[in-house]
Amino acid sequence: MADTAKSAKLTIGEQSYDLPIYSPTVGPDVVDIRKLYGQAGVFTYDPGFTSTASCDSTITFIDGDEGVLLHRGYPIDQLASKSHYLEVCYLLMYGELPTAAELEDFENTITRHTMIHEQMHNFFRGFRRDAHPMATMVGVVGAMSAFYHDSTDISDPRQREIASHRLIAKMPTIAAMAYKYSIGQPFVYPRNDLDYAANFLHMCFSVPAEKYEVNPILARAMDRIFTLHADHEQNASTSTVRLASSSGANPFACIAAGIACLWGPAHGGANQACLEMLKEIGSVERIPEFIARAKDKNDPFRLMGFGHRVYKNRDPRATVMKQSADEVLDLLGVENNPVLQVAKELEKQALEDPYFIDKKLFPNVDFYSGIILEAMGFPTSMFTPIFALSRTVGWVSQWKEQLADPQHKIGRPRQLYLGSAQRDYTDIENR
Repeated sequence: MADTAKSAKLTIGEQSYDLPIYSPTVGPDVVDIRKLYGQAGVFTYDPGFTSTASCDSTITFIDGDEGVLLHRGYPIDQLASKSHYLEVCYLLMYGELPTAAELEDFENTITRHTMIHEQMHNFFRGFRRDAHPMATMVGVVGAMSAFYHDSTDISDPRQREIASHRLIAKMPTIAAMAYKYSIGQPFVYPRNDLDYAANFLHMCFSVPAEKYEVNPILARAMDRIFTLHADHEQNASTSTVRLASSSGANPFACIAAGIACLWGPAHGGANQACLEMLKEIGSVERIPEFIARAKDKNDPFRLMGFGHRVYKNRDPRATVMKQSADEVLDLLGVENNPVLQVAKELEKQALEDPYFIDKKLFPNVDFYSGIILEAMGFPTSMFTPIFALSRTVGWVSQWKEQLADPQHKIGRPRQLYLGSAQRDYTDIENR
C-alpha cells in the first residue's frame, strides 16, 4: 500500500472522521474508507464503481482524459510498435521487460504447452453445432480444472505459475477449436515452429486438404490485436476475475468467469457492434445520412467504434491499430468487400468533420480491430473470443497479483436497500 501523509475529514451530522489519503505513483489520490462503516455506521454509494478503487495494483495505469495507457510504466504505443505479444505477456506477469535469455525461455515454455488434453475434444463435440464460440470457451476453460489437478492449489506459487503458463498457451488452441467446431471443420493441432499469432491463424484457417502459409503481415496485425487488448486495468471482466478469485476459486474457474463477463455486448462486443453498424450502413452513399443521424440528439443511433467510455481524448491504442488496418487492407484490398469500403470512407469523413473533432469522437481500437478481423475472414462471432484470448494474460497477471497481496480478502460489496422493512407473515387465507 502507498504511504500516506494526508487525510480527509468527513463530517456526518456533528461528528467528524479522519480518513487516510493515499497518493499513487501517477493518478488521483485515493481516500481510504475501509473503516468508515465501523466508525460512522454508514456505507458509500457508488453504482458502477466509477469513483471506487477496489485494489492497489502495479500492472496497468490509464489516464482517460489525456489518452494514456501504461503497462508497468511503458506506453502502449511503444510496446505495440516495438515489442510483441509474448514479450508484453512477460512484462505484465513479472513487472519488467525480459532479457533475451528470459524471453527465449518464456516463449519456449508457452510454445510447448499449446496442446490441450486429447479427452477435452469431447467437450467441444458436446455442444450444439451452432453454439456461439464464447459459450464453448466458457465451458471448456472452466473444465480445465478437471484435467490439470497439479495447478489448482492457489496457495502454491509454483502451481500458480504453471496455471498461468497453461492458460496463456492453451487459450489460442481453445479459441481456434471453438471456431473450427462452429463451422464444421476438423480441429487443427498447434505447431511449435510458428510464433504465437501465426500459430493461431494457422489453427483457424488451415485445413488438412491443402497447405496453408501464414502471411507475415496478417500475423503481425494479429499480434498487435493481442498486444493492444492484453490488459486494461480494473474493467468489468478483470474485476470479475478478481472477485471470483477472492473466494479462493481455482484459476480456470476464475478465467472462465472473466470470459463470461467479457461476452457482454457492453464490454467485449464493441468491435462486433461496430461491424454490425457498418453492415447496417451498407454502402458508401449512405454514410452522410448516418453521420447526420449521429449528430441528431433526438435520434438514438450512435456511431459505434467512435469515442470511448474511458478515453476522453484519442484512444492511445487506435493509432497503432490504424497502421495495422491500413497494412491489412493494402494487402487484401477492399474492392470486393462493401463493409470495408464503408469503413474506410466513414473513417475519412468522420476525421474531417468538425462535429466529431470538437467532441473528440475519434475512431477507437474496436473500430480498427473489427476492420482487421473482418478483412482476415473471421465472422463477427469470433471477435469476442479473440478478445478473450488476448486479455487472458491481463486476467492471469491481475489474479496472481491479488493472491500475492497480504491485504486481499473476499469481495463483499454493500448495498443501498430500498425494499420493504421487516413485516409479519400473512397466512394465505388472509391475503
